[in-house]
Amino acid sequence: MTDIVARKDVLYCGVCSLPPEYCEFAASRKKCEEWLLDAHPADYARLYNDQAITDKLAMTSLSEDRAAKEAAKMEKAMQKEEARMARELEKKMASNVIIKRIERNKRKCVTSVFGLEVFGVDLKKTAKLFANHFACGGSVSKNAQGLDEIVVQGDFSDEILELINKKYPDIPKDNIELTEEKKAKQPAA
Repeated sequence: MTDIVARKDVLYCGVCSLPPEYCEFAASRKKCEEWLLDAHPADYARLYNDQAITDKLAMTSLSEDRAAKEAAKMEKAMQKEEARMARELEKKMASNVIIKRIERNKRKCVTSVFGLEVFGVDLKKTAKLFANHFACGGSVSKNAQGLDEIVVQGDFSDEILELINKKYPDIPKDNIELTEEKKAKQPAA
């Protein structure tokens, strides 16, 4: 006869993706605590009540001096993590998405989209989305600066702008620019 093992559901933190019991070792401990308090108040009460904290301190055999050093080290790590997240947010808000219509020969043109990767957008999936939506060729390629951009065959700059606003609402509309690049005419020889 086989023993039936019951399935156990494990709760994972929405901030650091560790179980809440281990969030105290993450650099974003305060945010983890706030998330747990909002999302799962019963688990928060179980882990962060006065009795649980005194039990944790009793279980550790650290001296008070070493415990203070550990707390200072964790506080410094949390400050670094908060500063890093603030820098990332500032970088996102200062970044622009540039949708550029580039004229090729005669009446042919392509539309290039640059700057989406700063906002955490997967370029390959987005290029495939554009290609399928507009029924044309779309790919990720390197631009003149060596950075990745999405190139879509055809003039779809306005439609791409609408699609980006609809599909990725976390990208500020003020950070999206539409530009046009015309091919320089060759002087007659």
